[in-house]
Amino acid sequence: MTLETSGTVNFKPRPVEGAPDVARAAKPDELLLDGQQRMTSLYQVTLRNHVVETVTPKNKRVKRWFYIDILAALDEAAEREEAIIGVPEDRVIRENFAKNVVLDLSTRAREFEALMYPVAMVFDWNRWQMEFVGHANAKGDFAEKWPIISRFHDEVIKNFTDYHVPVISLDKSTSKEAVCLVFEKVNTGGKPLDAFELVTAMYAADGHELRKDWYGDVSTKGRHRRFAETMRPPGQDTGILVNVANTDFLQAISLFHTRDRRREAEAAGKQGKELPAVTGNRQALLSLPLAAYKTYEARVEGGFVRAAKFLNLLHIYRVFDLPYQSQLVPLAAILADIGDAWEHEANRAKLVQWYWNGVFGELYGSAVDSRISRDFMEVPVWLKGGQEPTTISETIFRADRLKTMRMRLSAAYKGVNALLMKEGAQDFRSGQKFDHTIFFGENVDIHHIFPQDWCKKAGVKSDIYDSIINKTPLSYKTNRIIGGAAPSVYLGRLEAGNSDTPAIGRANMDAYLITHLIDPALLRSDDFAQFMADRQKRLLDLIEAAMGKAAYTGGITEEGVDDEQDKDGAEAEMTISAKPAAAPVGLETTT
Repeated sequence: MTLETSGTVNFKPRPVEGAPDVARAAKPDELLLDGQQRMTSLYQVTLRNHVVETVTPKNKRVKRWFYIDILAALDEAAEREEAIIGVPEDRVIRENFAKNVVLDLSTRAREFEALMYPVAMVFDWNRWQMEFVGHANAKGDFAEKWPIISRFHDEVIKNFTDYHVPVISLDKSTSKEAVCLVFEKVNTGGKPLDAFELVTAMYAADGHELRKDWYGDVSTKGRHRRFAETMRPPGQDTGILVNVANTDFLQAISLFHTRDRRREAEAAGKQGKELPAVTGNRQALLSLPLAAYKTYEARVEGGFVRAAKFLNLLHIYRVFDLPYQSQLVPLAAILADIGDAWEHEANRAKLVQWYWNGVFGELYGSAVDSRISRDFMEVPVWLKGGQEPTTISETIFRADRLKTMRMRLSAAYKGVNALLMKEGAQDFRSGQKFDHTIFFGENVDIHHIFPQDWCKKAGVKSDIYDSIINKTPLSYKTNRIIGGAAPSVYLGRLEAGNSDTPAIGRANMDAYLITHLIDPALLRSDDFAQFMADRQKRLLDLIEAAMGKAAYTGGITEEGVDDEQDKDGAEAEMTISAKPAAAPVGLETTT
């Protein structure tokens, strides 16, 4: 897909990788938008006539020349793809630690002898053909080989020279938004042309390297890497911010920029629908000026770093356990907006309440642009004594929802696990709380309380025993001791101890169980039904305390709601609102 230049969209052109230096000074008539990777590969292999820098299946960087094995390509019983051969930069294939030469194509004569055609000459057939004829005549085998060469031209080379590439050509009047829309409609696979790519091209026209800001270079660590290393636990490669996307970062900046525009409009006396929306949607990103990006980039980066610290305080340490990736954007933007005020206990308590309402209300699963905008506008005002944000005021958690939370696909499932650790859950074996060090050092994860094997033998269905009600954070070693035994049995093992683990007093064990909101008597009696009913109530109390409100006890009424994801992959929304959640005036809404 191409786009004519000199139109409304001002992109800085970038030559295809490997193009000669003179290409940088050329003024293009069209820009290549879709198909860049394929066209780059074709250019480097077929036209550039230089060794190609590529990577092996094991991700090792190598330099290769590519050849077509003429006889293999003409073998009707063979896959033609297998006829393509890559050879090292010196065009010699060796084996046995480079002691033995398997194939030597270092000269044109040796290529002719091996009947190997250089892919770099598929568009230069006439020259190769003339050189081959001269070589074959000198060798005296022209009559024998020419029919092969002629057939190779007709069946293979003409596939290159006669190929018609389908092209979608966008004229210069096409808008940025239309470019994105058309790209999405035609590009069902491959790398999406997201807003970051377009904004990068627009900023490049003004001399700013947005890609370098994000990805860095050989001498500079980019923002993406800095985020990945923020709050990185010992022994781990990355921290909680590793999946923050470049568009997430731009979205947070856009919230500040569009709020500035709205405030300017209010100062000018505009009201109601005249006021621009505060939003971070894609259209806003495509209209984000470079000046606004530079104004807020450092501040927003600081907001994401604070967000990582905030999540760690909630005992959310891994991306794997993060309830919602999308909720990071408003969290970071709010923390960037309020600055050091987040360190005050009263403000932090409110932020914690807002966060858990978003998680247990399951509000950030899909169509979140309007939710992000509302929270960005409402939460800072609430922290200063204003009205409670709609994410809190209009969200209710259903009591029976706990029974249907079985997998990490559910944000609320992850939330319960984090709340238990935050409230001081202690490991059954060691009695240690799951702070940052213990969590990673002891390989803590969510495990069954009544083991799966026991439940199966007792005839309990998986949709019951896999509920979060029957799960809790435990260390790997503790889970190994539990195995598939009845609770009364594994508690006895833990209390008796062994050569590796000291004995645990019954009173101490009961105290550990209570920190997990478990009634020790019910667990020791192996009373699964009573245990589930009791712990559901205890977990519900925990969630109500986190959300600052009572749960709805009317039960789940949506027929068929069971697992955490609907058929489109978005999390099933299990909230009940006291009234329709309307966006504040002027905010972007999603229909």
